[in-house]
Formats: sequence, structure tokens, C-alpha cells
Amino acid sequence: MYSEAVADLSEMILLYPLYPPDQKDARMTQITERTTNRYSPAFETVLKSQGQDYLVGNRQSRADIHLVELIYYDPSLLANFPLLNALKTRISNFPTVKKFLQPSSQRKPPIDVKKLEEARKIFKF
Repeated sequence: MYSEAVADLSEMILLYPLYPPDQKDARMTQITERTTNRYSPAFETVLKSQGQDYLVGNRQSRADIHLVELIYYDPSLLANFPLLNALKTRISNFPTVKKFLQPSSQRKPPIDVKKLEEARKIFKF
């Protein structure tokens, strides 16, 4: 259940760069609205009602990792969600995650506009 909700939110965020410029403002508004009014309150409620540190039981799961990954796109959306902030801090302090988050770590670069146009031509979207 939690992984599906994270996947829904992830899809909205990851598809955002693919939208035409005239649709981006509306899409960002939709992402922000759903994050702050639907997804984050639901995850916050789960963490509160279980009284545990993670979404599933009391151990880290794929849902936790992927949720925190999405949180990094715009951490300001968590202003009213202290338990999600605490989850982000917990996950971010795992040694491997902490190492990955260091400025010197090798991460995938942001989507390049030129490469995106190339992909549009190849996949005809």
C-alpha cells in the first residue's frame, strides 16, 4: 500500500520535466497540492498511528527509502510534517545514504534538455 502511494507520487515528479513548458506551472501546482494535502498527511498519519520509526513495522523498507528520495526534490514541502522530517533525517543518516548525499558522490545529473529532445525523437513522445 505504501509503496504504491510512493510510486504514484514518484511518477508525477519524475514525469514533470517531460511536460511542455506551457503545462509545467499547472503540473507543479498539482504536485505541490497532492504532496501537501494528500500524500504527506497520509504518511504522517501512518507514522503517528504506529508510533514507530518507519512506514512498515519498525524497520526500514523500500517505501521509506523511496519516500525520502522524493522528499529531497523539495524538502520545503515538509514544513508541517515533523514525523516525515524525522524519517528523512533517520534515512539520511544511514552510512551508505549519508555517503551518497555528500557533494563529492557520483549521482545521476539532472535531465539535460538536449538529451530530452533526443529521447522525444527516438521514442516519439
